[in-house]
Amino acid sequence: MTATATELTRGDAPPAGRLPRLLAGIDAGDGTVELTDHLARWGPLAVTRHGAKLLDEVEASGLVGHGGAWFPVATKWRAVGGRRLRTPVVVANGAEGEPASRKDALLLHRVPHLVLDGAGVAAAAVGADRVVAYVPRTAAAGVQRAVDERRARGIDRIGIEVVTAPEAFISGQESAAVNVLNGRPQPAPSFVGLRSIRDRGVGGRPTLVQNAETLAHVALVARYGAAWFRSVGTAEAPGSMLLTVTGRWSGPTVVEASLGAPLDHVLGLMPDDAGQYRGVLLGGYGGTWVKTDAVFGLRLDERSVRRAGATLGAGVVVLLPSGHCPLAEVANVVRYMDAQGAGQCGPCVNGLGELVAHLDTLAFGRPARRSRAVPDILGLADLVEGRGACRHPDGVARFVRSAVAVFSDEIAAHQRQGPCRASTGPAFLPIPASRQRLRVAAP
Repeated sequence: MTATATELTRGDAPPAGRLPRLLAGIDAGDGTVELTDHLARWGPLAVTRHGAKLLDEVEASGLVGHGGAWFPVATKWRAVGGRRLRTPVVVANGAEGEPASRKDALLLHRVPHLVLDGAGVAAAAVGADRVVAYVPRTAAAGVQRAVDERRARGIDRIGIEVVTAPEAFISGQESAAVNVLNGRPQPAPSFVGLRSIRDRGVGGRPTLVQNAETLAHVALVARYGAAWFRSVGTAEAPGSMLLTVTGRWSGPTVVEASLGAPLDHVLGLMPDDAGQYRGVLLGGYGGTWVKTDAVFGLRLDERSVRRAGATLGAGVVVLLPSGHCPLAEVANVVRYMDAQGAGQCGPCVNGLGELVAHLDTLAFGRPARRSRAVPDILGLADLVEGRGACRHPDGVARFVRSAVAVFSDEIAAHQRQGPCRASTGPAFLPIPASRQRLRVAAP
C-alpha cells in the first residue's frame, strides 16, 4: 500500500517496562500540559513520506483500540488507507458518552497534545488530508487552544478541526460520530450491515474513527517503537490501558495498568475486601456485572475477561458498595439508557421502555407484581438483542442479564419482602447529571 506516514525524531524513551506512560508527569492538579512542556517531555514528531514502515511498527506493537471494540489498530488503518479512490478522513474520537468512563476526558483536558500527535500520525499513515477532533463540549475550548498552539508552531502537516460532540451516550459510536460530522443534528448510528464508514464515512470518503486513548498510545509507539511498547503487558496483550475506577477510592479515579496484570492487584483488593461490595461492573453500561470474588485472579486483558463472560469495554470498573441496592441501581441505569437510544427502531422505541417498567417493579413494586418480573425481564432482553439498528439495545440486554445472574440473592429478598431500605437512598452509579470530580491515581 502506498501512503504517507510519520518518520520520527525520537526523544529519550521512558524506561522500558515502567508505568505510568500515558499518565507520566501528570500530577494531582488540574493544569493542562502546554505544547512547550509536551515537546520537552516527549520530543517532536517529524513527518516525512515512509508510511508502510510506521504501519508495520504499529502492527508489531500489538496495539488494539481502547474505545471498547479491542480491534487491532494496524488492521483498521490498512483497511482505511487501502481505499484509494477518495482521500481518507481521520476522526479523533473523544466523545466518551459512557457516564462511568473518564479516561478520555482526562487525556483531552490534561495532555491534549498526545492525542493530537496520534491523530496526526494516523492521518499521515492512511494518507488523509482532513483531521477532526470530535470532543465533548467540556473539552472543546481546551482542545481548540492546543490546536491553535500547534498551528502557531507549525506542528501539524494537516490542520485539525475541532467539532463538539452532542451530549449523548451514543455520540461516541463511530457511525453516529460520522453522521454528526455529516450534518445530522442528533447522533444516530447507521444500521448494522450497511456499508462500513471505512469505505464511505465523513463526506462520503473513507474514514478512520479512532478513540482518544488509542491515539495517545499511537503517539508513543511512533516515538519509541514496538519493542518499547511491548515491554509492559504480556505477549498476547501488550502495553498498558487506562481504567476509570469508581467505588474503590474517594471518587472516580483514572489509573494506568499493564495489560495482563491481575485485576485485584490493580484495584488493591484483598480477599477480605470482597464483603464490602455487592458486585463489580466491567465495561460500563453496556458491559457485564460479575461477582466480587470473580475479580480475584482475573487478568486485565480482553481475552481473559471474555472467557469469564464479561468485557473490559472502554476500561470501566465500578465496585458497588454493599450499602447500595443493586436492583435500584440497575433500574436507574436502564432508565437512563432508554432515554439515550436513537429512537430509530423497535428495540429502543418500545423494548427498553418495557425493560425499565419491569425493573422498576422488581426494585420498587408490590409483591404480587414482582413474582413474574424476572422471566419478563429475561424475555425482553432476548427480544431486544440483535434486532436493533445498532448495538445499543444489545449492550443493555447484556447489562441486565448479568445483573439478574449476579444479584439473584437480592432479587429473592425483594420478591419475599419488598423494596429494601437501600433502594430508597441516593443513586451510586453515575449519570451525567451526577458526575463527580475526577481524581488521578498517584504513580
